[in-house]
Amino acid sequence: MAKYKRESHLRSLIKGISWRFIATTDTILVVLLITCLNGSCSIEHAIQIGLAEFLLKLVVYFFHERIWQFALKDGVVSQKETLYKTISWRVIASVMTFIITGAILNAFDEIALYIALTESLSKFILYYIHERLWIKLPLGRIRKFVLGNKKTI
Repeated sequence: MAKYKRESHLRSLIKGISWRFIATTDTILVVLLITCLNGSCSIEHAIQIGLAEFLLKLVVYFFHERIWQFALKDGVVSQKETLYKTISWRVIASVMTFIITGAILNAFDEIALYIALTESLSKFILYYIHERLWIKLPLGRIRKFVLGNKKTI
């Protein structure tokens, strides 16, 4: 039985897609909450922001994952390392949220800032939990599922 120390590219992609579904749902809800509290409630804007984030952040998330794979060479990820990874992703993702929200709402104002800050709090917790759950799925499981009993490189 092969002992893997790194995630495969496929695992990083599937992990990214699973995260984007959770994160996009959160983004849409946060945008609705903040815009409705401001008196300019718009489901259309919430969905536009959510979809733009899904597509753009999926690509950035994948590269973030691959970089962390090189940083965590021993294959064991501590809670402290998960925390550092969570912080690094939140900084990148929150800046992207502010830019995407400002572009779609045509205003880089306090609304875009409130959305980015609110999502930072909710997603910090969600991302950390998502990471810890994925750590419980042993490396190689997805490779075995896709490739069957074939040897992997």
